[in-house]
Amino acid sequence: MNKIQMKSWNETKTNDSWSIFKIMSEFLSGYEKLSSIGPCISIFGSARTKSNHPTYILTVEIAKAIAKSGYGVITGGGPGIMEAANKGASEVGGISVGLSINSPIEQESNKYIDKDKLIDFQYFFVRKVMLVKYAQGFIVMPGGFGTLDELFESFSLLQTLKINKFPVILVGRNYWEGFVDWVKDKLLRQNNISIEDLKIFEVVDTVEEVIECLNLFYKIDNFKPNF
Repeated sequence: MNKIQMKSWNETKTNDSWSIFKIMSEFLSGYEKLSSIGPCISIFGSARTKSNHPTYILTVEIAKAIAKSGYGVITGGGPGIMEAANKGASEVGGISVGLSINSPIEQESNKYIDKDKLIDFQYFFVRKVMLVKYAQGFIVMPGGFGTLDELFESFSLLQTLKINKFPVILVGRNYWEGFVDWVKDKLLRQNNISIEDLKIFEVVDTVEEVIECLNLFYKIDNFKPNF
């Protein structure tokens, strides 16, 4: 390694050390702003879903029903399904939280987030902690890699008992049935998960089924952060 390479290496190490403080700052900001929002449901789904798509329209209605049931709504703050969820909560006067990420491919935050409940993040992993920590359930609409990332993280945390048990509801049987079949045929059949792990999630189609799943799970008052 020559002197120029050594200098670059040392500068990188110094920058890595200072990034710890940026990470701490994001955690502190998130904790302070979200610790008093009350029971919320995190809603995930594709940022690419257009406002005239049936899944967008369904998400708006689900978010309305969730808000009317006394929950706030948390999303990643972007367009598509995230916008639909914030819109539904906002239209009925519910709590509408947006945890946006600074990314070259992510668009601006949607306009339906409560102004005092919009938080910008630089780090995906900090944002993901907040999406789980202050949620009493996950509603997972059809989506892509980002949606699957959040879904599998919730599975892993619930399976390993790293967070309190909460409902994970996949909406759209036609969309998710291939995934569920794969989980049963590959993961379960090859003993990579147990039959009990299949109880981590439910698959539904309608607004009514979503609310029924939440109500059945929370028959008693069990609203608290998950960490």
